[in-house]
Amino acid sequence: MGQPVREYLLTLCVTAAVTYLLTGPVRKFAIAAGAMPEIRARDVHREPTPRLGGIAMFGGLCAGLLVASHLTNLQSVFENSDEPRALLSGAALIWLLGVLDDKWGVDALVKLGGQMIAAGVMVLQGLTILWIPIPGVGTVSLTPMQGTLLTVALVVITINAVNFVDGLDGLASGMVCIAAAAFFMYAYRMWFGYGIEAAAPATLFSVVLMGMCLGFLPHNMHPARIFMGDSGSMLIGLVMAAGAVSVTGQVDPDLLNVKAGGLREATHAMVPVYIPLLLPLTIIAVPVADLVLAIVRRTWKGQSPFAADRGHLHHRLLEIGHSHSRAVLIMYFWSALIAFGAVAYSVNNASMWIVLGIVLLSAVGLVLLLLPRFTPRTPRWAEWMVPPRYRRVSRATAPEAPAAEWDEEGVAGPQEEREPVPAGINGATAIGDRSRFVEHRRADSHH
Repeated sequence: MGQPVREYLLTLCVTAAVTYLLTGPVRKFAIAAGAMPEIRARDVHREPTPRLGGIAMFGGLCAGLLVASHLTNLQSVFENSDEPRALLSGAALIWLLGVLDDKWGVDALVKLGGQMIAAGVMVLQGLTILWIPIPGVGTVSLTPMQGTLLTVALVVITINAVNFVDGLDGLASGMVCIAAAAFFMYAYRMWFGYGIEAAAPATLFSVVLMGMCLGFLPHNMHPARIFMGDSGSMLIGLVMAAGAVSVTGQVDPDLLNVKAGGLREATHAMVPVYIPLLLPLTIIAVPVADLVLAIVRRTWKGQSPFAADRGHLHHRLLEIGHSHSRAVLIMYFWSALIAFGAVAYSVNNASMWIVLGIVLLSAVGLVLLLLPRFTPRTPRWAEWMVPPRYRRVSRATAPEAPAAEWDEEGVAGPQEEREPVPAGINGATAIGDRSRFVEHRRADSHH
């Protein structure tokens, strides 16, 4: 079989094009349907913005799988495996749940149950973890119950990790696209580098996921014209989890041992997979870290783990002093560093240059992360040579700060408190539950 690079590229382009073209009509539909978010104190956008962008992303997913099923080389993926059908079934359920939540709101426990049902549907159709390789023990075969529980746990964690990180314009779609690109490189190498057909579905899922994110991203960059909502964030989280389950739990380590030419070579080739489920966790390391920190933070305060707040990583970047766009780019940088670093280390984990490169880039990332904390102040005699933000402002001449300050990116200051701004009939927010009470005021009322 020839390497279907052109077929992957065609699938990517079709998925991205369909998603991009559908997003405009979906935005108009969301406005007409009243699926408009309500501005609240923890949000970082200023104007009501429609969501339901997941409708366009689901259309791109269906188009990508449909085109791939009719291509010469990729057609074998559908003939030899039921995983694409399992993915589509689970994606349809999670997408429908997300649409209902975007429009009317769904209780957190109901959403959790729906996520588990969608994962269970995929398990029933064969998309499940069959075994895990453990260092020092070898390949451990899982019972059907163990495989089901582990698969459902991985799917639910990934879905909620992506959903939690969806708090800034273009953040979730960009980070998932970066992770999908890194995952594609790994799965493609497993398929064509070692001739393992079981890695083919994961390769296809990664390409389709990249297309969904790339097609939606132009509409979602700051200032966003539409949000993907839970219908989109849960959908791309499930697609990513499906690829992780496929390549982690379906690829036989013994087969890789034979293809790689020996135990040592196979061990080096499987570095991200050799610890159970390490690869998917490294690919989504930043969203998972945000998820874990959010659960610990809210539980420590005696709140529900699903209660929305302004303590996410991207909120903290804004509080440090980064603008909206710069905070998103920093999150992109760390996602790319961790994801591609894991893939590069799996290719040649004996190379010190790769390790040194990752360490050096990590140091650069830390400097960029803390840069607003070390904003230099120039001497007074040289203030005319630098932009105003580097000049000293005396308290006597400094104007009194208004109650609500906005930076040049349109981001609210960290200490700002805002009242809810009604948005249409049914208001919602990009993150968290929608407000159930909207204060209606008469036009002639005075405060």
